[in-house]
Amino acid sequence: MNPLKQLPILRLPFRAMEEVSKGMHSIIKMISDRRKKKFPILCLPLLAIEEIFKTMHPIEIINFSMISKRAKAITKNMTFYSKYAIDLGIYETMEIAINGTNDLVSCIYLMISNEKMDGKVEECENNGFIQRKVYKYSKDPVEEWKQVCKYVLDIFKRQTIDVLGVVLDVFVDQNVAIIDFLRTNVKSVNACNVLQWEEENDVDEHAAYLLENIKINNELRSDLDTKNVNFDMKIPKNLKELYIKKADWIGYEKLLEIDSAQVTFGTNRISNKELNSFFKKWMAMETHLNLELLAFELKSLEDLRLFVLHDIPHEVVDEGVKRTLITYDDETEEISGGIDIKRIDGRTATFFAQYDGFLMSVH
Repeated sequence: MNPLKQLPILRLPFRAMEEVSKGMHSIIKMISDRRKKKFPILCLPLLAIEEIFKTMHPIEIINFSMISKRAKAITKNMTFYSKYAIDLGIYETMEIAINGTNDLVSCIYLMISNEKMDGKVEECENNGFIQRKVYKYSKDPVEEWKQVCKYVLDIFKRQTIDVLGVVLDVFVDQNVAIIDFLRTNVKSVNACNVLQWEEENDVDEHAAYLLENIKINNELRSDLDTKNVNFDMKIPKNLKELYIKKADWIGYEKLLEIDSAQVTFGTNRISNKELNSFFKKWMAMETHLNLELLAFELKSLEDLRLFVLHDIPHEVVDEGVKRTLITYDDETEEISGGIDIKRIDGRTATFFAQYDGFLMSVH
């Protein structure tokens, strides 16, 4: 993509147009030489330049910064970059996404090994959301991804990544090097999604290394097919959401260590007796004081009542009673009936079935 060539003056706010007027000698010079089409942006006052930058999408900003050392310095001096969030994707095609407010505009760099795709730009719009993709060819896409990452993080002054997506069985031989790069260049990530494409691949060791070296602030989602029931992966503290698809390595003691607000397990090896003990501790305010949701596998509400809550005071709520409760992915939904238990401070946990599991929603 070529650097920015034209200034959309009529799109600027009035204050910015006043600033532009201070650089009118540059405009007059441009008009006097009709053969020149480029606008001398760098000659304008800083405030006017910033207003121009606000009309540019992230890829234009990156391209502009590459014009010269002065252009890069001015680009880094902009103050409005807080509206942008950076996502990193370690997939078969390495990705770097720069997302605007509410993801209305997403600009994505994709590192490819197909030379014919180099420089190709795709843009699509759907329901007001705009996505632009730029393809960058490299003989070594992983190394190219690292270099572009460093540049983007530097330009947009980011130390925290919004979303990190990692498929651990794609670049197996380079996993450790990629994780070391992230540890060195990224302070933390808000949300981390860890996956594998092929179930038979054993990526437990690299998953443990990732979580040992990356600070996760809010959300961890693991779609790994963990092989070892004695696997001891570090679970970050104080998460808002924790999802573990195959949690057979999560036992009772590990459950007590987890302090996430919303916890979802797929398969797990926590027995009915251990669930009984856990719920008693929760009711006595001895564990998980900040728990908002626990999702787990069980055959039926009747099994829950007979085999888990058999010696715990509980109330079977009439189906005519409807309440708005927290469900999966921090969403809320109107739920009919359920089974209630109460904590000693008056908080209520309602058990109900949803999809292929059971939820304990605290309210």
